[in-house]
Amino acid sequence: MTDDRGACDGRWHRRHRLAVDVAVAVAFVLLDTGTTLAGGTWWPAHPGGLAWAVLGVQVLACASLAVRRTAPLTVVAVLGAFTLAVTLLVSPVGVLTPAHRGGVWAPLATLPAAYGPLFYQRDRRKAYFALAAFTLVVMRPWEPSVSNMTIGLLRTAVGPLLALYFDTRRRLVQALVERAERAERERHLLAERARAEERARLAGEMHDVVTHRVSLMVLQAGALKVTAPDEPTRQAAEELRAAGCQALEELRDLVGILRTAPEGDRTPSVTGFADLVAESVAVGIPTELIEEGDPALASPVVGRTAYRVLREALTNVRKHAPGARVRVRVEYGSAQVRLTVRNTPPAGGARSALAGTGSGLGIAHLRRRIELVHGTLRAEPCSDGGFSVEATLPAFVPTTEAEV
Repeated sequence: MTDDRGACDGRWHRRHRLAVDVAVAVAFVLLDTGTTLAGGTWWPAHPGGLAWAVLGVQVLACASLAVRRTAPLTVVAVLGAFTLAVTLLVSPVGVLTPAHRGGVWAPLATLPAAYGPLFYQRDRRKAYFALAAFTLVVMRPWEPSVSNMTIGLLRTAVGPLLALYFDTRRRLVQALVERAERAERERHLLAERARAEERARLAGEMHDVVTHRVSLMVLQAGALKVTAPDEPTRQAAEELRAAGCQALEELRDLVGILRTAPEGDRTPSVTGFADLVAESVAVGIPTELIEEGDPALASPVVGRTAYRVLREALTNVRKHAPGARVRVRVEYGSAQVRLTVRNTPPAGGARSALAGTGSGLGIAHLRRRIELVHGTLRAEPCSDGGFSVEATLPAFVPTTEAEV
């Protein structure tokens, strides 16, 4: 059975598990072959054809460690069968006579082999049964010897104990990770609740304060229309009253949106750049749009952020640089998106009626929003008297990282 634990780990031995298993198998093949030829196990003093054949079978049995992750029970069965066969050839068959009768016939490969069933095999019953039979074969209790039985038990017990330890540790780490993720989700839910409560509070304050003032303006405009001595004044009063009524309707819609949990950001993305430029041209600001690269490289969050930057920059041009020409350059790359808005010096002074509107915090709010997506914003005067706004954004930002 295949084990997928650690598949996402970045360490080399996790990414090349088959190569590691083959290396382990080769190492134990060489170790067991050398130990056997040195007379450490069942090797006879005067080896014949049978001894060399058994040595070849031992090499194949030890080589089965290469599949210790995918088929741990098979590896145990192969090494157990080999050990049992050597034991029977020694006694009672008697065709193999070890140089040292008091040795352990099982190869050293039994150590890593015994580790596999409990760590890689999901069916623990089969694993325990296989290890119990394996232990009996390696210990040879029908030939009682304290040293052989002790060494045999250690050969088959150390691996399972290590497997149980590492498996328990893995489960503990996984539980801690799940607990941390659950705490993070709960923190996110609490933040969403606090955000919704703050939106409702702001909606209530906006409704109470702004609606009251705008209603007074509408009433005063209506009174002026009735008492105005001439037609132009009455017409201006009617336009003012109609604009106030429209503002009240839009305010009610805005308050409704604030009191409702948002279903997603409705801000246009990079596809809305052309519309912004067209609006700017329509109000008398010559604006040129230059796009380089593929707009599809910009993720939705980045596109919406860039749209806000362009909208704020064009608004500031209309307020503070009437008559200026504007060049908008957007460069789409695989790693980042660069938006540059540069305007020439204004043809005349700033329009006081527009320059005085707004909170004066547009650039500051943009800078904060751009920092949330790990971008940078530079807004500064140019040497020719114009102004430049340059935003550099990563091409891709996950949606959850850019929520504001």
